[in-house]
Amino acid sequence: MILVVCALSAELRFFTPPANVKIFACGVGPVEAAIGVARQLGSAPYAAVINAGIGGIYRDVARVGDARLITADALGDFGLEGGGVLALPEGTLVERASADAALVARLAGIAPHATGVTVAAVTTTDATGRRLRARYGHDVETMEGFSVLRAAEVAGVPAIGVRGISNYIGDRAASEWDFTAGARATAATLDRVLARLASRKDE
Repeated sequence: MILVVCALSAELRFFTPPANVKIFACGVGPVEAAIGVARQLGSAPYAAVINAGIGGIYRDVARVGDARLITADALGDFGLEGGGVLALPEGTLVERASADAALVARLAGIAPHATGVTVAAVTTTDATGRRLRARYGHDVETMEGFSVLRAAEVAGVPAIGVRGISNYIGDRAASEWDFTAGARATAATLDRVLARLASRKDE
């Protein structure tokens, strides 16, 4: 069974899941995603986790209606303000999570790869977009990506992200927001991902 995680079911309204896929709408934001996915992974065995939904991107990376496979994601504005190492008496902060390398390799060629940043507040100014990009070097902005990848990582379940592009990061008035275009791109790419995973010819 494959667990497909979205924030809102509307993000997958153009997607019809096959029999071996469970859709889980975790709710919006990193906290809801972390709690919900951890609970799901603790309740049943899954072969893989796919975080699927819409997301914003920078204009020089892609266009609204495109799609990206998310291979790594960072938790935005976590740790020491401005970046750097936060000295702790023990342990380290985990602010980045990666998709499963074997899963990434298996899905090669389906869509371009991108890195993400997970934020608790949608970016609405160019200044914030520039600040976040300078710190994290990401392409795509979401509100759940890190949490889903990290929960799967801790549970030992292979995971990856699929994001249809719904808007440009930065000034909200110039974001060209298009939920439908992002949702359609998400569904089309998710169909290709699941078809590849169902195929045994490349195993």
